[in-house]
Amino acid sequence: MKTRKARGRANTADSVLHSRFAILAESLLTGVWLTLAALPLLTLLPAFAAGCAHLRRHLDSEPSGWGEFVADVREATRSGLRFSLLWWAGIAVLVFDWRVAGSGLLPGGPLLIAVSVVGLLALAVAGLRTAAAWRPGGRWALVRTADVGGSLLLVGGFVAVAATAWQIPPLAVPAVGCLAAAAVALERRAAHG
Repeated sequence: MKTRKARGRANTADSVLHSRFAILAESLLTGVWLTLAALPLLTLLPAFAAGCAHLRRHLDSEPSGWGEFVADVREATRSGLRFSLLWWAGIAVLVFDWRVAGSGLLPGGPLLIAVSVVGLLALAVAGLRTAAAWRPGGRWALVRTADVGGSLLLVGGFVAVAATAWQIPPLAVPAVGCLAAAAVALERRAAHG
């Protein structure tokens, strides 16, 4: 009797471990696909949206191959081009502010640098959360959330991707997929909690 229970627990543990490794592997593959789709830079948010949609389909045991991903990138780019352009314009303004503040030409430069960095992080998180919320056939709408903890987790993920890119550049590509997985996990947590 004890042997069957022990085997049952071992099989369950193996199944959970297999499932977790499958999700990790799919996230790493998604990072590669997402990076390829984001190479024009303008398509960064649509590629992230398609990557999140791909991971959602994988988690829901729906068909989730390269063809579905490419179709999602096309649709997300078509429907989200305006949002993506506005997002990039906001990023450009904040980077410009940061550069001007760092030049020493303005009084209160360190304060403006801090505001620019916080603004960049907030804009990056807003863009990623909005992209993660996009659904094929849906519209792009800015996600407003009171989930500060979740947003900070995305900031941590972004910092981890940046540190990975700085230390071992080739690993930044699959790490982006882990960032997409984190965004999907936050979205699901918000929906169920």
